[in-house]
Amino acid sequence: MDAPQDIGTFTVWDYVVFAAVLLISAAIGIYYALAGDSRGTSKDFLMGGRRMHAVPVALSLTASFMSAVTVLGTPAEVYRFGMIYSLFGLTYLLVVLVTAEVFLPVFYKLGITSTYEYLELRFNKYVRLCGTIFYIIQTILYTGIVIYAPALALNQVTGFHLWGAVVSTGVVCTFYCTLGGLKAVIWTDVFQIGIMLAGFVSVIIKAVLIQGGISTILNDAYNGGRLNFWNFDPNPLQRHTFWTIVIGGTFTWTGIYGINQSQVQRFISCKSKAQGKLSLYINLVGLWTILVCALFSGLALYSRYHDCDPWTAKKISAPDQLMPYLVLDILQDYPGLPGLFVACAYSGTLSTVSSSINALAAVTLEDLVKPHFKSLSERSLSWISQGLSVLFGVLCIGMAALASLMGALLQAALSIFGMVGGPLLGLFTLGILVPFANSTGALTGVLAGFVISFWVGIGAQIYPLLPERSMPLSLETYGCNTTHNGTDWMSTTEVPFSTSAFQGHSAERTPLMDNWYSISYLYFSTIGTLVTLFVGMLISLPTGGRKQNIDHRFLLTKEDVLSNFDIFKKKKHVLSYKSHPIEDGGTDNPAFNHIELNFTDQSGKIDGTHL
Repeated sequence: MDAPQDIGTFTVWDYVVFAAVLLISAAIGIYYALAGDSRGTSKDFLMGGRRMHAVPVALSLTASFMSAVTVLGTPAEVYRFGMIYSLFGLTYLLVVLVTAEVFLPVFYKLGITSTYEYLELRFNKYVRLCGTIFYIIQTILYTGIVIYAPALALNQVTGFHLWGAVVSTGVVCTFYCTLGGLKAVIWTDVFQIGIMLAGFVSVIIKAVLIQGGISTILNDAYNGGRLNFWNFDPNPLQRHTFWTIVIGGTFTWTGIYGINQSQVQRFISCKSKAQGKLSLYINLVGLWTILVCALFSGLALYSRYHDCDPWTAKKISAPDQLMPYLVLDILQDYPGLPGLFVACAYSGTLSTVSSSINALAAVTLEDLVKPHFKSLSERSLSWISQGLSVLFGVLCIGMAALASLMGALLQAALSIFGMVGGPLLGLFTLGILVPFANSTGALTGVLAGFVISFWVGIGAQIYPLLPERSMPLSLETYGCNTTHNGTDWMSTTEVPFSTSAFQGHSAERTPLMDNWYSISYLYFSTIGTLVTLFVGMLISLPTGGRKQNIDHRFLLTKEDVLSNFDIFKKKKHVLSYKSHPIEDGGTDNPAFNHIELNFTDQSGKIDGTHL
């Protein structure tokens, strides 16, 4: 569908601004390829040589999961369902606390490159292989959505060629990942966070001016029922309530932050454990800033279109296109600004895709290549990790084709993280917090977790929620000067996301569909984690879990927790003393000397895999 005549179109200046962002991203990759010795060892390539400071790492942590799914999906979410989404601010706080105090201390003191190395140290190589394979599947699926999301929205509204956009995104990311390694990824993320904020801020300022001030926007939102901050309904079948967001959201996002390779790789690349923790807390401020921008953009969207919803009026074909539509509507007199917003959506994509590609290469090299080809030199490992970057870049572009079948972006992305991330989170929690868990329990637990969470997740995709469960708010079109006069989106059966819901209606709905498959998508992760933990503990006890002798470095110890308070004592040096000799990580337990942790004789190999 062509963009309606009354909104602007992409001009030459918009293309110039957009191209400039892509070029600067590529230039950063070239700079680090030429300037740094980033090609030297696979460890440098994948871990930035473990010399990064907290601030760039923090911005990079923020950028890598604030993708186009956030830029396009969150405002549309607020427009349709109201401000209840703002409770994710509380979720982010809990997630960062858990990550910094439970997962980071264990990963940092072991000095590992791949989080899945931990699974082999703590359990055995089969558990590690299982974790690695599921991670690779999850990341390729998610990255497909992230590449497809902005391409779809931009194509619809700006006429930007859909598959041209998909392929160019994939190619640019693969290019700077392959050339520059982790340092390039982190510094490009810092640049892209700047672009994302600039895009959001330009939209918000202009919307406030056009609508006549913040009070008008808030009044419209209030009158439209959009300021619904609190919903304490404990029913797990409601899509978003206080409980689903705070409990379910915390499990989902901890799976993303605490154990996801692309995040862990970043905070482990810091100079010391204290810097790693600091980067997580600074990143929290970044997450809140972007959440506030996205929420306010959603209210601005509602204020602008409260009496003429472009979706019901058939001007756009999916809610995820609302933001680009608004941009072309209000910024059409400012050549270059719509281009900046498109660049903002794209920056989100580039940063996520590049970190995924980097992490996929790291994990594959560390977990699937090194164990079987022990004689490879550093030079050839470095070449292999670059070859893997290219391979995963191509796979993710292919996956984008599948993503075109998945419905609403934000929910599809978080569902994937829930279904795969939940059982993996349970597996790591079992290792770090449950001393008697053994490999038999871990393997059985994680497989049980996957079966259950995939069962509910795929069922929910086939039989979507009834509208009364997802609670969309009404959208009006009485202010449109068109002949179409539906007042509520439920009357327009052509809406893509609701068609499947209507088919589900007409078919006989069983109790299984209405209860089990209708559970809030945010609980997928919670179910997966709890099933894994419960089954893992249950199986470990009778299979000799209590008899094993576990090295305390693989568990969260009292010292890890108390080390936070070293800052307040006079012995400040204790903290820095502990955080640097990581390189000796593997030598004091002879049983593990053959593993990559022995940094002394395989110094380059360890850090090497992350793309």
